[in-house]
Amino acid sequence: MTILGLHHLTLVCADAQRTVDFYTQSLGLRLVKQTVNFDDPGSYHLYFGDDLGRPGTAVTFFEWPRAPRGAWGLGGTHHFALTVNDYDGLLKWKRRLSDLGLKVDGPLDRRYFKSIYFRDPDGVILEIATHGPGWTVDEAPEALGTERRDPPAEMLIRNRDEAAIAAATWPEPVPAITPDMALRQGMHHITAICSDIQRTDAFFSGLLGLRRVKMTGNFDDPTSAHWYWGVGEGKPGTLITYFERPRERRVQMGAGQTHHFALAVPDEADQLAWREKILRAMVRVSPVMDRVYFKSIYTSDPDGHIVELATAGPGFAVDEEPSRLGRSLQLPPWLETHRHDIERVLKPLHLEDNGR
Repeated sequence: MTILGLHHLTLVCADAQRTVDFYTQSLGLRLVKQTVNFDDPGSYHLYFGDDLGRPGTAVTFFEWPRAPRGAWGLGGTHHFALTVNDYDGLLKWKRRLSDLGLKVDGPLDRRYFKSIYFRDPDGVILEIATHGPGWTVDEAPEALGTERRDPPAEMLIRNRDEAAIAAATWPEPVPAITPDMALRQGMHHITAICSDIQRTDAFFSGLLGLRRVKMTGNFDDPTSAHWYWGVGEGKPGTLITYFERPRERRVQMGAGQTHHFALAVPDEADQLAWREKILRAMVRVSPVMDRVYFKSIYTSDPDGHIVELATAGPGFAVDEEPSRLGRSLQLPPWLETHRHDIERVLKPLHLEDNGR
């Protein structure tokens, strides 16, 4: 049985058109599928990613137009990170987003990568993180995640130098997304919140077989443990990380919050084997569900965050030509007879460059 890495992250938005505009035009992702929430067909489910929405690049949204603003907390996700190649690309993103009127924090030195933080229109915390230098800057490859590695004091001091941080940006406007900035290589990591880091480690390392690649402290709150799990040597796109905050409030679901995140498995046979293993561990797990573009099972981490295991295929081109992905509303076969009623409820989306 194999976990390949991240598959997708599903969040809640209040306005589908506003979300499409932000993720395609501001961030340059491609809308690869507009469909509906299969469990609530009166609402959109939008998928963004690379040219084909490959696993690890897919960021998806349920539209809940009347949902109140949510709040991160225990049992939920704090933020997610997209990957940029290098520091110059990161500075270009800071300049571009700042010029678009967004408040951008950073760049901050996270030792294993550098990153900036900002929010989408619903308040989702997004991070853009550099690909490296990686986990081996303070541990040998074979020893990753075996000892706690706290950030050096001088790094924490640099991250509090507000004047120097504010001054670090690209010197010229960045009106267009250049190839070295492109975010379509996908997610870097997803960061959630737990009450007991050892119990969370037992779930991801013990039950799901991910490798713990780093034990450190939260660089903004060193009293809080921050552990990372991944595949192999923890390359971006495979990483799940958790802050340990036992006294944190519970997550408040709503617009701007994560509904669930998914890990990728190779195929349906592997997925069924995972389901049997999870059942044997006396952990709740759903039956296999057909999501057309992949098959899914759902379980939860020890604090109740929904975790999905999704098959890598068949992918988003099963019902649209690759060149036409995301251009029109696609429905699963069992909902096609209701298309008229569904389209009457949904507000049509207007697409411009669709992240091209």
